[in-house]
Amino acid sequence: MTMLDEMMNIVVAGHVDHGKSTVIGRLLADTDSLPEGKLQQVQDNCKRNSKPFEYAFLLDALKAEQAQGITIDTARCFFKTEKRRYIIIDAPGHIEFLKNMVTGASRAEAALMVIDANEGVEENTRRHGYFLSMLGIKQIAVLVNKMDLVGYKKEVFDEIKEKYTAFLNKIGLESMIYIPVSATEGKNIASLATEEMPWYDGATVLDQLDLFNNISPAEDLPFRLPIQDVYKFTEQGDNRRIMAGTIESGKFSVGDKLVFYPSGKKTEVKSLEAFNAPVKTSAQAGEAVGFTMKEQIYIRRGEVVCREGDTPPCVGVRLRTNLFWLGRDNLRTDKVYYLKCGTAKVEMTLEHVERVVNASDLSCINRQYVERNEVAECILQLDAPIAFDLTDTVAAMGRFVIVDDYEVAGGGIITEALPAGDFDHRNIRWSGRNISAGERKQILGHNGLIVWMTGLSGSGKTTIAEGVEKQLVSMGISAFILDGDNLRRGLNEDLGFSAEDRRENIRRAAHVASLFKTAGMVTIVTLISPYEESRRFARKVAKGDFMEVYVKADLETCKLRDPKNLYKKVEEGAITSFTGIDSPYEPPTAPDAVLDTVLWSEEECIETLVNNILGRIGVSR
Repeated sequence: MTMLDEMMNIVVAGHVDHGKSTVIGRLLADTDSLPEGKLQQVQDNCKRNSKPFEYAFLLDALKAEQAQGITIDTARCFFKTEKRRYIIIDAPGHIEFLKNMVTGASRAEAALMVIDANEGVEENTRRHGYFLSMLGIKQIAVLVNKMDLVGYKKEVFDEIKEKYTAFLNKIGLESMIYIPVSATEGKNIASLATEEMPWYDGATVLDQLDLFNNISPAEDLPFRLPIQDVYKFTEQGDNRRIMAGTIESGKFSVGDKLVFYPSGKKTEVKSLEAFNAPVKTSAQAGEAVGFTMKEQIYIRRGEVVCREGDTPPCVGVRLRTNLFWLGRDNLRTDKVYYLKCGTAKVEMTLEHVERVVNASDLSCINRQYVERNEVAECILQLDAPIAFDLTDTVAAMGRFVIVDDYEVAGGGIITEALPAGDFDHRNIRWSGRNISAGERKQILGHNGLIVWMTGLSGSGKTTIAEGVEKQLVSMGISAFILDGDNLRRGLNEDLGFSAEDRRENIRRAAHVASLFKTAGMVTIVTLISPYEESRRFARKVAKGDFMEVYVKADLETCKLRDPKNLYKKVEEGAITSFTGIDSPYEPPTAPDAVLDTVLWSEEECIETLVNNILGRIGVSR
């Protein structure tokens, strides 16, 4: 392999203002990799504007970046040494741009971690180290920058080295080398600063880059091609259906037998297609390709193409993951998100948080949500199966991002494929997606919603629900009551009143209500639902658009009302295990609404709830 053939991706990370862009600008200048006259042009521009020249300006091409003094997006630049070519990825250091850092680092083979000698190891320095660990980057060189600001003192360098080494060891990483540098002054970047730092005789930054090892070429890995799109030609005589995407790993050729995952469909490569390019018979990792099939099968975006005989990918709906969260709101179990892996995009819920890790001090917290800028080990539940790899097989196919309200809010790596549960989701397909939620809202004029009314028998749930239903329907809003008594006459007639049967009663009701909500209806559920755990489950099943309403009344008031004579039967011994008497009721701890039927009239409760519902479904009176 010649020097021009060998290439390496390097990510430069570190806290904001620690000098990453300056290090890169210096590397470009010291290797004569800048366009002719570029250095002089930037220097002249600084002089005209009475602004001190900085090597970072060579990289900061965006006006917004220069105005704010920070690198906003991931920037790529190229330079070469006698050994190989390099693609340097400048990862933003500001906490707001950590998501871009991960995007930039996703294909890196090694990293330069920049630490300001004057500022020392800061929160983002540790956090970036943790992210590099999650991305599987093992080759790391730590540059202790701005040594000129601390008088090139060895003791400052040694203190930072000791402190950061201890942190890296805790997360299973080890820096190959610590290099004291001054990027502004060009010390230890391309040549040793023997005058300023005679106590250091190790490698320069350029020397160390050439000492990094290239990882195994991606073309030697199992073949993976996530389908980006399918193109069907309608011109006369041209009936081709072209599958298109970028090859993540491996290689394939005309005549190869292919398997698509997760569907399991099979075909054979008929031809490789390219636009305004010579016809090819094979392609390999990194290439964007299109191909036709000998046997026409229905394939959609998100499927992963593999060669028959190669190690197959994992397929699953439950994933154990290491993830980082950058969303404005907490990652929680009662909300629906989207997970994107490769080109697949599926609905996702957080099933369980195994532990939350503070990326700065590595302390662990046990709770069922993840806050902004936290790292966690979590189990995710997907709405449909996807194909993926673990990072030790094909790293790119083991990484994912999480989308919340159209924004990338987190991401991470898949560490294990978990069993689907009592049945195999791969044999089940969710139907009814031909009409989107947006289209349904446009037709009906409102969103679907589950109004889950809980309270003791006699608190007034059914009476209020009937009044609310009547008002909503009169306004042209699709609404329906799922009453506990009605469900027990049919769907749940096989259930008793044990704690286990009560939970099953809630489980079935929750899933039925969720289907009604998906159909765009305001579904008013009236169930005692005595256990907090079961109501949390119902909220989780709903995947958003859920409103828990506590219909509040004390036990004595409910006994006096006793609309079904149930309390009387309890006193006579005809009924046992009755909620509020000899079976517990757990009042909601944080309901979305409280209707106190002791203090409020029936009309006031109905009016209050109707107004709450209209606000939730986006309808005004």
